[in-house]
Amino acid sequence: MELTANVTRQGLLNTLIIDDEEHQRNSLERLVKMYCPTLNVVGQADGVKTGIEAIQKYKPDLVLLDIRLADGLGFDILERLRPFDFKVIFISAYEQFALRALRYTSLNYLLKPVDPDELIKVVEKASLQLRSE
Repeated sequence: MELTANVTRQGLLNTLIIDDEEHQRNSLERLVKMYCPTLNVVGQADGVKTGIEAIQKYKPDLVLLDIRLADGLGFDILERLRPFDFKVIFISAYEQFALRALRYTSLNYLLKPVDPDELIKVVEKASLQLRSE
């Protein structure tokens, strides 16, 4: 917990990745490390239950959240944690969830496979919003 607080003070956004597919989580973490130096990945989770536990443990500034998880939807996490004090970027292979995602005040909605340029844009937007708050 102490490390998380110190990292935030250094200007990095503590980030949690939630996706039910391990290769997707690892791929996204690699992209974040390569292209998003303002993010610090503090952990990963693979479902609704583990996602809630990880959010409570790590208290991230930003959550990169898949929509379809093995044990429910990413929206289920947000419903159970309302009100939540972190920003959300939805990452999904399904376009049909985009409108619903915007209702949760997500910063953006990226389609898989994630384009590094798009990731950079939404992370910059997240950084600006979090710093202005």
